[in-house]
Amino acid sequence: MSLKLRDLIRQVRACKTAAEERAVIAKESAMIRTAIREEQEQYRHRNVAKLLFMHMLGYPTHFGQLECMKLVASPHFPEKRIGYLGMMLLLSEQADVLMLATNSLKNDLNSTNKFIAGLALCAIGNLATGDMSRDLAPEVDKHLGNAKPYLRKKACLAMARCLTKCPDMVEDFVDRVVTLLNDKSHGVLITVVQLMTRVLVIDRQEYFHGEDGVGMTEGGDEGDYESPCRTAFLKLVPSLVKLLRNLLSMGYSPDHDVGGISDPFLQVQLLTLLRLLGAH
Repeated sequence: MSLKLRDLIRQVRACKTAAEERAVIAKESAMIRTAIREEQEQYRHRNVAKLLFMHMLGYPTHFGQLECMKLVASPHFPEKRIGYLGMMLLLSEQADVLMLATNSLKNDLNSTNKFIAGLALCAIGNLATGDMSRDLAPEVDKHLGNAKPYLRKKACLAMARCLTKCPDMVEDFVDRVVTLLNDKSHGVLITVVQLMTRVLVIDRQEYFHGEDGVGMTEGGDEGDYESPCRTAFLKLVPSLVKLLRNLLSMGYSPDHDVGGISDPFLQVQLLTLLRLLGAH
């Protein structure tokens, strides 16, 4: 039977040379491969946790990618959490097995457990490909209006990834982004401003460098940047300035104060967005 994670960590720390460490990792990797071949489900989450530790040390762990997919499909939260963590660390968006996760992600996005839905949104924000973004965008969009701030802020970051991968969807989500700017939660506000910034960057790139290239002059230079997306966001400038002014005049708030400055991270994001809106 393979080692527990803490026992593996102890053995690695006890190694006095790199050769000893490689021997320990090689032996444990062989045990994990055997467990995978024999479908030892009771040790699957432990094995993936050990693969994450090996990955942190720089050893190859590609053979455990499919195990992550199986854990993600598990109905139990502890196993699902390890599966999602493994998927985000051991896989890249180029991995072929990633497409197997689309149905599991869709099911988890509709889960009544906010932590399971949050895991799915995190995975989309880190790994979503173009096809996955197109398939899962409607589910992510539902969470933009969720009653829980915990899910709204994660949905904003996931949507930023989806729109980056599928720029043609930007115009469909402009109106939803505008309504989110009135949110009371600072955590949601900072992610909404990040989403608006991302939408604006994508829209500008499509305007000047997309297939139509409508913003390019006859000489091939960039002309004035005017699009429906930018026009909608320009109408929000007074609201953005008011929000920034409120942050500057806000008294001490233990929840948002950092070194005597009220929510400096939100202030920086607002200034970045205003700079993009002010550029021609």
